[in-house]
Amino acid sequence: MRMLVINAGSSSLKFTVFDFSWMGRQTVLATGQVECLGLPMSYFIYQKSGHTKSKTELEVVGERQDRGDYFNHTDAMKVVCDKLLDPEEGIIKNIKDIIAIGHRAVHGGEKITKPVIIDEKVKDIIRECISLAPIHNPANLAGIEACEKFFPGVPNVAVFDTAFHQTMPPESYLYAIPYELYKKYGIRKYGFHGTSHHYVAKATANFLRMPFEELKLITCHLGNGCSIAAINNGKVIDTSMGMTPLEGLVMGTRSGDVDPAIVLALIDRGMSPQEVDNMLNKKSGLLGVAGINSGDMREVIEAGEKGNLQAALALKLFVSRIVKYIGAYYAELNGADAIVFTGGIGENSCVIRAKIVEQISAFFVHLDSSMNANSVGVPAIISTKESKMKVVVMPTNEELMIATQSIDLLLSEGRLKLVAV
Repeated sequence: MRMLVINAGSSSLKFTVFDFSWMGRQTVLATGQVECLGLPMSYFIYQKSGHTKSKTELEVVGERQDRGDYFNHTDAMKVVCDKLLDPEEGIIKNIKDIIAIGHRAVHGGEKITKPVIIDEKVKDIIRECISLAPIHNPANLAGIEACEKFFPGVPNVAVFDTAFHQTMPPESYLYAIPYELYKKYGIRKYGFHGTSHHYVAKATANFLRMPFEELKLITCHLGNGCSIAAINNGKVIDTSMGMTPLEGLVMGTRSGDVDPAIVLALIDRGMSPQEVDNMLNKKSGLLGVAGINSGDMREVIEAGEKGNLQAALALKLFVSRIVKYIGAYYAELNGADAIVFTGGIGENSCVIRAKIVEQISAFFVHLDSSMNANSVGVPAIISTKESKMKVVVMPTNEELMIATQSIDLLLSEGRLKLVAV
């Protein structure tokens, strides 16, 4: 069974094709992305398993170019479809070889709390939630409609970024503002990176050989975007991102938590709401503090090690915010079995992991320095045997999570049948 997973962003369309065997095993057949959508020149990156990665320029010509109508999600999906069907470089002979398509969708509000088979009602809900995710939901919808066009009759499943966090109790997701704003506009904490947190939590349970439903975990997704979740017996009880992905930790270009009055003060001093929004989302975080014109953690660490005091300060701020959230979630969980690091920074930066664990030694958690240094991008326990809590590195795989959840849903609904081969 060949399953296509689509992640349609505002300016890109990423895809992965999995092959699922009847015994539940899965392999990746091809991956790629079309990037720089909406710009004069777009690019198609493609890699068939076992082959060299290729990069192709994509450019519209003629009247479309004259009126600035550049590559969109529909164009991107046609490029992907054509490549997958290519006699030499493709991996399918017919579009019907794709038995299902799983989509990463960002916001389903309170109406969608689990993976769903996409129909007109689901698409209407995605549209309704555009005000909550104005950049992501339109792109997600464009990706879905493009797949419906080029893979007619193939079932589409949406796996929502917010869904895993919908088990939070009201005291975790409500803000202390007039309650009618929640009832009227849906203003509340929703949380994001849910698919990643769900995947690494389950993968950690398997790795530790412990039941997922009996574990207390603090999962730390640290990348350009960062979030932490407190998971009790398989359910999220709190998470750091809020109504939008801006709240919470210090990130690559996002501020994370700030005093709300700062926004009002900046507007009062002449900045427009759009300028403040752009500053908080795209010019803050590590980029805004480090003073090196970069929000890349690797470059910030390097600058700090070379004596750049501002970059060193940015690192301290990044780590301090994470430590505060870990402490809060440890208290909310009344103790935890493990702290899990994932994401580009969490999986690969032994420096950041060491700085974080060093500051939570009051919880009787200690790092095995050798294991930490040698555990990059692979599942590993990097705490000492004496540590009260385990510290785990667990690579995330959102595409696989989307694929498996989509397959499970379609099987349960009788839309698919596993065939032994």
